[in-house]
Amino acid sequence: MSKATNSPKKPPSQRKDVVRAEKLQAGYGTKSVCGVASFSLQSGQALALVGPNGAGKSTVVKTVVGQLEAVSGTALIHGVKVDDRTLDFRREVAVVFDDDAFFPALTVEEHLAIVSAGHGVEDVEEVIASELEFFGLKALATSRPYNLSSGQRRRMLLASAFVRPRSLLVLDEPEQRLDTAMRHRLATRLRAEVDAGLALLVVTHDPEFLTTVATKALFIADTVHPMTPAQAAAAIASENPHAE
Repeated sequence: MSKATNSPKKPPSQRKDVVRAEKLQAGYGTKSVCGVASFSLQSGQALALVGPNGAGKSTVVKTVVGQLEAVSGTALIHGVKVDDRTLDFRREVAVVFDDDAFFPALTVEEHLAIVSAGHGVEDVEEVIASELEFFGLKALATSRPYNLSSGQRRRMLLASAFVRPRSLLVLDEPEQRLDTAMRHRLATRLRAEVDAGLALLVVTHDPEFLTTVATKALFIADTVHPMTPAQAAAAIASENPHAE
């Protein structure tokens, strides 16, 4: 049994790639949706994928975690070809995409209990209480998802990624449907976990969120190229002048 924590951060010389994509083309069938992507992600790093709406960022991420077949190229997680059905994958990788995946008959608390207990977490009640508090869901613990607002459901799904151990966390626009205060709290927490050794792969359209969390960035479009977090934040702001 384990608590919902990450492994201690190792010195750079001792780190191995958590994610490695080589000449990866993401798309559907034989049709790619963006340029060829090659990148790596180690523990203690956060890679932000940025680019215009519809550029293929979510498709790249879904390909990396095995939800979509690659058009060409390879993606490895912890050095092995991705198979999201394996126990090793489910033990190491927590994923939250921008969709509402939940069991209608279960309460918020029951959702979190299933996830945490299923991943061998110690002190399940304590861990759940902490995440309910952090995500502002304490008063809604016995509510069912269909009685929640879209923002509250989003927070429940994010909480489900934090009640379990993970070496790799994959988030698709986690800032969506969150208020400004929660965005800031989440970004600050994610950066602290990255600094403690978590590997984070995140799609975002929020420049402030990105500069808080990311250690590096990748611009996704017809061509794919690396950016610094500051460059990526500027790219987002230029596409959306009203971005916070």
